[in-house]
Amino acid sequence: MVSNHSSHLDTLVLAAALPLRWNGHVFPVAAGDTFFNRPETAWFAANFLNALPLWRSRASAHALAELRERVIVAEEVLILFPEGTRSRDGKMVPFKSGIGRLVAGSPVQIVPAKIQGAFEAYAADRKVPRPHPITLRLGPALSFPDLSDDREGWNAIARDLKTAVELLD
Repeated sequence: MVSNHSSHLDTLVLAAALPLRWNGHVFPVAAGDTFFNRPETAWFAANFLNALPLWRSRASAHALAELRERVIVAEEVLILFPEGTRSRDGKMVPFKSGIGRLVAGSPVQIVPAKIQGAFEAYAADRKVPRPHPITLRLGPALSFPDLSDDREGWNAIARDLKTAVELLD
């Protein structure tokens, strides 16, 4: 699953939309420098969210290859926010090409999702969430088996997925 990202509530919203029988097979990919930099937050992220760390400033090809194997071979569900960070103003920014590195040339299906209202409920600059309606829209699954596993293919996938999320209004 890929989605826009404007709140720490986003992962919970996406996970809540999935069938309970998938519990244990769904892994949000979380910013290692935010959620895995202190023992208490790392424990919470790993044990309550089932999160996998990805360090944004040093996301190695090896780390991305491990995630690619998880979605292709193990058929696990990853929750990804290809913008790379939470929005500071509620607007989406371009998706990073890492999402393309995970799925280019493979049959992996990606479900685009759009979350609205989470920014108003719990923006990045807020300490405490406030009540606000949140809407989740899911699009049809997409796959990119014919796109090349190179920079050009990765960028095309990132652009196509961002467009798919934007069109879910």
